Amino acid sequence: MTGIPQSMNFINCSDKGGPEVLKLDSMPTPEPGPGQVLIKVEAAGVNRPDLLQRQGLYPAPKGHSETLGLEAAGTVVALGPNTHHFKPGDKVMALLNGGGYAQYCLAEEATCLPIPDGLPMIQAAAVPETFFTVWHNVFERGGLKAGEWFMIHGGTSGIGVTAIQLAKAFGAKVIATAGSDSKCQVCSELGADAAVNYKMDDFVSVVKTVTDKRGVDVILDMVGGDYIAKNIASLGDDGRLVNIAYQKGSKAEVDFMRVMLKRLTITGSTLRIRPTDVKSRIARSLEQNVLPLLADGSIKVVMDSTFPLNEASKAHARLDQGEHIGKVVLTV
Repeated sequence: MTGIPQSMNFINCSDKGGPEVLKLDSMPTPEPGPGQVLIKVEAAGVNRPDLLQRQGLYPAPKGHSETLGLEAAGTVVALGPNTHHFKPGDKVMALLNGGGYAQYCLAEEATCLPIPDGLPMIQAAAVPETFFTVWHNVFERGGLKAGEWFMIHGGTSGIGVTAIQLAKAFGAKVIATAGSDSKCQVCSELGADAAVNYKMDDFVSVVKTVTDKRGVDVILDMVGGDYIAKNIASLGDDGRLVNIAYQKGSKAEVDFMRVMLKRLTITGSTLRIRPTDVKSRIARSLEQNVLPLLADGSIKVVMDSTFPLNEASKAHARLDQGEHIGKVVLTV
C-alpha cells in the first residue's frame, strides 16, 4: 500500500476496567480484504457500547477487530478486491464492527456513506452509529409515521438527540425524557413537543396528559428494568416498544394482559452482530432519506466534546459521568 505506513497508533484496551485501561499503542496497519476499504481516520465517535467493551461486557464479534470504535470518518486510502463505489481520496463516514480508535481502520464498503458537502469531518464521525440505530429501530422496526406520538428515553444522549430530530423531521410528535431541567430544555430546543425530567416527574402520567390519555405510538428505550412496565403503560393501542439497551437490566415483571388488550408489539435489536447485507440496506436508506437533511441543515449533529486520540480515557470518563449532551468524538 504505497504511501501508507506499515504501523499506526491505536488505543489498546488489553485490560478490562475503568477509563484508565485505555492506552496509546502501535500495531501493524491493516490491509483491506474483499469488499473492504482502508480509511485514514480523522475522527472517531465514542459510544456507550465502547464503554461496555472496555469493561469486558461487550466483546467484539468473532473475526472482527478487538480495537474499540464503532464509527469513524476520514479518507479512503486503499481498496480491497470487489469494491465498486468508492475510490482513494473519497471522504467517507463508516459504521464499523470495531477498529475506529486508530489512525487507520478497515470498513466494509457497503456500510460507508459519503460525507455531505459542508458537514465537518468531526461531525461526520458522530453520525453512523446513532443514525443507523435510530433509523432502523424507530422507522423500520417501530414503523413510526407522520402524526404519531414518539417517546425517546435519554433525550440528550447521542441516540436521543438524533431520534428527536429525525422523528420531528418526518412529522411525528415527540416526548423526550432526561435527567435535569437543563437537559429537558435542550430536548425542547431540538424539537420535542414535551420533555420530562424523570427525576422529578412520572413520565407515564405526563404521557397521559400530553396525549389526552391516548398514549404514545412508538417508544425507543435504552433503560429497561422498571421502565419496561412503565413503557407498556405509556403505549396506546397498537403501540410499539423498541428496546436497544438495558442500562437498568433486561429482566422485569410485566403484566402481559396490557400487551394483549392494547395489541402491542415489543421488539428490539442490536446492530453490531447484524450481517453486512442488513447494514448495507440501512446505509442505502439513510443515503436516500437522511443525508439530504444533514446536507441542507434540517438536522444537526449535536456535539458534546472532542478529545485527541491519546486522551481516549478522558472521552470515556466523560461518557461514564453521564453529563454529556450529544456526541463525544476522538480526533486523530
